[in-house]
Amino acid sequence: VQLQASGGGLVQPGGSLRLSCAASGTIFSTNGMSWYRQAPGKQRELVTSITTGGSKYYTDSVKGRFTISRDNTKSTVYLQMNSLKPEDTGVYYCYLFDSPTRNGYWGQETLVTVSS
Repeated sequence: VQLQASGGGLVQPGGSLRLSCAASGTIFSTNGMSWYRQAPGKQRELVTSITTGGSKYYTDSVKGRFTISRDNTKSTVYLQMNSLKPEDTGVYYCYLFDSPTRNGYWGQETLVTVSS
């Protein structure tokens, strides 16, 4: 299983970014997908997740600003981030949970910097 993340960058406060994470080597429709982030000096935290059935979870700090979605035809999960704040700065990782095997896989890091 490989996960290719993209879409990070530098954005001003109040701006938007969209992260993408494309999976290969797996039956994507059977996978739960998540986005984690790690801010400087802090532990990695779960930001949002989406199940195979489309149920979504958001951590409180991003509710109403971030949206997770998935396109099973493209084996890709997206994270639309709006109204970005400096505290959203960090390294973002996508995570795949393969339900049939109960194995988890991490994508490579993508850096998001929110700064004026």
